[in-house]
Amino acid sequence: MARILIVGMLVLAAVFGGAMYYLQVYAYYEDVVAAQGDITLTGADGDPIILPFSDFTGIDAISSPLRYRACLTTDIDTATLAMATPLPFAEPRIAPRWFDCFDAPQIGADLRQGLASAYMGTANLQYGIDRVVAVYPDGRAYIWHEINACGEAVFNRYPAPDTCPPAPESLQ
Repeated sequence: MARILIVGMLVLAAVFGGAMYYLQVYAYYEDVVAAQGDITLTGADGDPIILPFSDFTGIDAISSPLRYRACLTTDIDTATLAMATPLPFAEPRIAPRWFDCFDAPQIGADLRQGLASAYMGTANLQYGIDRVVAVYPDGRAYIWHEINACGEAVFNRYPAPDTCPPAPESLQ
C-alpha cells in the first residue's frame, strides 16, 4: 500500500511539475504585431524618435510586462541614433528557448563590449517599466522591457524617488 501511495505522489508531482513548466515557458505568450510608428526611441530632448523597421518578430504575455521580447531589422541612420537617449547599463532578460531570434546572453555581451548600443525606447510604458531597444551597426535590433528605479522601489513597497511620477493607486 505504501508503494502505491509513493508512486501516486510521484506521478502527481510529475504532472504538476510538467504543467508548471508549460505555464512558465509556453502558456500566456502571444505573438506581437507592430506597425510602422509603433516603435520609438526617446530623444535626448524627451521627444519620440520613430524607429523604422522590418522583419519584426515579437512576443508578449499578459501575465507580466517583463515578458515582452522582439527582434527586428532597422535602417535608422547613425545621426538619428545619436539623438536618442543611451542606456549604457541595459541588460536583456532571457527569452523562452523557443523564441530563438533573441539570444539575451549574446546581446548582453555585445552591449558590454560596445558591439551594440542600447537606447531608451519608451520610459514608463507601464508604471515602473521601460522599453529598451538595442541596435547593432548592421541594423539588427532587439527590444525588451526592464524595471526602472521607480518600479523597483514601488514594487518592493518602498517610497518612490522624488523624480518618479505618482504611482497608480493599485500599486500603493
